[in-house]
Formats: sequence, C-alpha cells, structure tokens
Amino acid sequence: MSDVWQQLEATYRARTNASRDHYERALANLPGGDTRTGTFFLPYPTFMARGAGCRLWDVDGNEYIDCLSNFTSLVHGHAHPEVTRAIAEQAARGTAHGAPVESQIALATAIRERLPSIELLRFTNSGTEAAMMTIRAARAFTGRPKILKMEGAYHGSYDAVRVSVHPKLSDHIAPLWPLGEPDEPGLSQGAVAEVLIAPFNDLETAAAIVRRHRHELAAVIVEPMMGAAGMIPAERSFLSGLRDVTRNAGVLLILDEVITLRLAWGGAQSLYDITPDLTLLGKIIGGGLPIGAFGGRADIMAFYDPRRSDVIAHSGTFNGNAVTMAAGLATLELLTPAAIERINMLGDRLRSSLSAALANARIPARVTGLGSLSHVHLSDEPVVDYRSAARAADGAALLLHLALMNHGVLAASRGMFITSTAMQDTDVDHVAEAYAEALREAGSTLGQVPATLPA
Repeated sequence: MSDVWQQLEATYRARTNASRDHYERALANLPGGDTRTGTFFLPYPTFMARGAGCRLWDVDGNEYIDCLSNFTSLVHGHAHPEVTRAIAEQAARGTAHGAPVESQIALATAIRERLPSIELLRFTNSGTEAAMMTIRAARAFTGRPKILKMEGAYHGSYDAVRVSVHPKLSDHIAPLWPLGEPDEPGLSQGAVAEVLIAPFNDLETAAAIVRRHRHELAAVIVEPMMGAAGMIPAERSFLSGLRDVTRNAGVLLILDEVITLRLAWGGAQSLYDITPDLTLLGKIIGGGLPIGAFGGRADIMAFYDPRRSDVIAHSGTFNGNAVTMAAGLATLELLTPAAIERINMLGDRLRSSLSAALANARIPARVTGLGSLSHVHLSDEPVVDYRSAARAADGAALLLHLALMNHGVLAASRGMFITSTAMQDTDVDHVAEAYAEALREAGSTLGQVPATLPA
C-alpha cells in the first residue's frame, strides 16, 4: 500500500507545485493552511484559481471536472451567466443596506412555493445558524430543553448538533443510545447533556426514545438523506414513522433539507410525502453565496416576530443580504422541474457507471444516494446508517481521491460525487473512466489500506 500511495503522491506533487507553495504560505496565516476543515487532504490541498460550468482550474493550470459543487451548493456549476448577472446588477446597486430589501420577499416567496410546509421563514448566513435558530424556536414553543438527533448526522457546527457526528465504534461496546458523545474538544457540556441520539433508519429504537423522553424532548432533527455520513437515504417507513410518533408525542419534527432540496421541486419532503413542523435550508438557495434559512409552521415561527413581548431576537449583519438574495432567486428560477429531472438522471448514470467500474475491478463497494447526490462506500455490507458506513475503508477512499485528482476529477475525499446542470453525459462518462483508471492504479492494494493514511 505504501508504495502505491508514494507513487500517487509523487505524481500529485509533480503537477501541483504552485498549490504546494500556496499551502506553505497559508500555514503561516491559517491553522492547517485553510479555513475549512472539509477541504483539507494529504499531502496538501489543491488551490483553485477559477471555475466555469462543471470545470475548475487550479493555480498550476490543471483542469478538473468538478464533482464536488462546493459540497452540493453549486447546482448550476460555476459562474452561470444568469447568476453572475444577478450578482453584478445587485452589487452595482449596493451589497448591504442595513434595512430590508424587496428581494428578501421574492426569495422567500419562491421557497414557500416549493415547500408548502413552510408558512413563514427567516434567512441566516449558514446552515449552522439555521440549525441553531430552529432548535431555539422548538425549545421556546414546547418549553422543553432536549433534542433528538441521529447518530452520524451533520447539521453544522452549533454545539447542540456536534454530538455523535463521528462517534468511535467498537464491536465490543454496546450502543449507548440515547446517550451521545462530544464530537470534538470545546463543546459545552451543558449542550451535550441536552442531546439524545438514535440510530438512523431504526424506527423501533428512535420511536421508543421519543416516547420515553417526550416530556423533556422539544424536537427530533433528521436528514431525509444523511449527507456527511455518506448519502444514505432514509427508508420511507422510517421518516413516516418518525412523523407519526413525534406528532402523537407532541414533539416537533425538524427536517434538514440543506442538501436534499435539490432532489425535487418540493425537496425530499415531497418525495417522502412528509410534512415537518420546521425545515432547514441552505446550499443552493444562495446561488453560491453564504446563506441559510429556516421556516415552518406560523405558530412556531411567530416567536421571531419583533412585535411580541417574548420575541426570540434574531439579528445578523448579513441576514437577507441583497446580493445573496439576488443570486439565490436566479438559481431557483433556473432550477426547473426539467432541470432537476436531468441532473437526477445524470446522477443515476454516474452511480451505475461507478458501480460497474467497482464490479469490474472486483472491489467490494456500495454506491448510495438519490438523484444528483452519490457516495461510494468501499464496503461489502449494506449501508443503511452511520455504523455500517463507518466500517467502510476510509483510507482506501483517500487513496482513490488522490488518484482521481491526478486524473483531473475533483470529488470529496470521503467519496462523495455530485452532478450539476452544467454537466453533460460525456462529463459523467469521463468521470467514470477516470474512476476506473484510479481503481486500476490502486485496486490491488485497497484491501490492505488502513483506516487512515499517514501524514
């Protein structure tokens, strides 16, 4: 394995001299050389210079097909002319006014047209902020302190949702549900104590926890498809059962559609025929600019009405930023039902091609996902929750990621692949060919790759 890694690394270093120089300069200013943990990989991350459509060019001039889409947020690829035009026109009129702007109404209306469960909504600058303010609303409305999240689920960086995102696994330790563990240093112990954990796609266990803790439980927060854990779709019976048990227990259901809104005109909640009490949004609704949003039932969202004496204060210098609103509105206008159907078909084509390449290489793997969202798990067991996903060969995924970079394909180092409206069938076919070549280069060693690769 080490010989293969050294060969791939040598190839990577030879083609990314400028990225290496940029990284060494960045280390003097930024801990770890970047300001986003998710973009780091060994031996050093690639610095990008520009993007157009579904392609990126790094600072060394190397070209890549972008299967990352800024972690799903660029549904129309890079520098779409209608989105950039909207940004430029609004920037010429001012970027931030310290007052409401009409485009807030327009984007909010466009979102509500797609998601009938959202009666009122508010904008934030990130999905993290949206999760934080949604949970606060749930606590205010119910008068209860605790939330229930799924093991392995990622809902941003807010303390209350950084519990059991990457819990340690052991075949010798029984599940701790509903207890969780802090995901990283520095989390508030008080916040951790107010979070319960359930396994994804296990309705019996999740429902039992809801019923047992109903008198202290404000809400259950869940993704229709676990994103960071590996694009693991919820079983229909799991989501519908959660909706039933929460409704019967008087507990709110929060659906995190930050990633999954792109799957259908009405988001994943329309695919699953689920009506949540509250919904989180982000990613594509900002057109490539920072954004988050949360909304739902009017009686819950009313806590954010400043005319109330018991209002939840929610300010933010860039909430509802005029340029972001313009970019988001242009993006949603372009994301028609036909456009969604096409990128979902491209996603189906990509999953089929990746699965075929893995089968031809005789590499045990599962390719999960729905529509334009996909993930390769180097595992021979079904992937239905965090634990089954976490048993996959992470080190092998890193090996393949570096090989793909050398072949001009940018995907997530953990194995995530995204399709965008900027892609054509030929782009997907090129990605599949590059993946097959990466498997030929590294395939014989994948079974011996450790969980993590050395620095």
